[in-house]
Amino acid sequence: MDEGFERADNEHRAPLRTQFRSTTRPLIVTPTFLTRADDTSWRERPHDEGSSRGRSGSGVEHPDRRPQALALEPDPDLAFEHWDEYWRKVHGPKFAWNEPGSSSERVLRYDQVHRIAAGPSSFFAPPYRAMVDETGRLPSDPEKRVPRMERPRWDGFAYIAYESEADIEATLGQEKFARRIIADEQTVFRMVTREIAREFILIPSARHRDPISLVKIHVRRPELTRDEFQHRLLDEHADLVMSKGATHEFVRRYAQLHNIGSTQEDPEGVKIDAVSVLSFASVNDVEDYLVSPDHGAIEKSENALAGAGSEWWTAVNYGVINRLMPELATQR
Repeated sequence: MDEGFERADNEHRAPLRTQFRSTTRPLIVTPTFLTRADDTSWRERPHDEGSSRGRSGSGVEHPDRRPQALALEPDPDLAFEHWDEYWRKVHGPKFAWNEPGSSSERVLRYDQVHRIAAGPSSFFAPPYRAMVDETGRLPSDPEKRVPRMERPRWDGFAYIAYESEADIEATLGQEKFARRIIADEQTVFRMVTREIAREFILIPSARHRDPISLVKIHVRRPELTRDEFQHRLLDEHADLVMSKGATHEFVRRYAQLHNIGSTQEDPEGVKIDAVSVLSFASVNDVEDYLVSPDHGAIEKSENALAGAGSEWWTAVNYGVINRLMPELATQR
């Protein structure tokens, strides 16, 4: 065994891990949405107090004026790549590592879901059409016609599953998490949400190694209570999704996460009523699913329930911890 291999994160999932469990009961999930530390001004994106730390250990209050002060990456041209790499290759193994006196054994699953800028989103949805004039020709002055980019609210989310809320408290209350993991989050993230959700798996994953996720963040219409919204989403809407041929052709996994509270004050996360996560084999499968007539009916159903603040985007999925196998459909 290579020196230091016992500290690698892949020991927490197959094929190195050989002991697993299964359940049909709803698990408790902390779907922690997050934004990265970058040179965007505080006015453009919300932030947590003390986040986006500089090398002095304090939060950089004006990252737009002083990007060179950010501890993660002083060069704005490299900030996104450095953050994306750090979250997966540095933060993930830190979270999984059982330092002396700590344990991550109560975490049943931890996936990192990194938003892909080039993937489909509610801000730029497929099909993608060539930019042409009335004669069908491409423009000769593309430098004047670059479409404005609209960035989704979140850059990704940590999908962490437990058996119970007590397991969340027992895990995050450890010194390692309360002091060192939180310090790491404040270095690389601008904001993280703290909501707690109940997970319902409608289509279980055959191997739970699905590479691409379509993440749909649902904020209910104001005339609906949260209970009414979640009930309709889980029953009539899920039944519609499951009835469509395109779902069974393209979707490898389908889960709904229903917000039931938070681990601490969470002004942004509390706005989210539910999250749908659908998994795919490729980005092209996501695109083909989204442009299908079947998804047109699904989108109409979602729009009847969801209101302002809802968004969806595509992400690449990295499994860090997985103690669940085989995955089973949840009892409803």
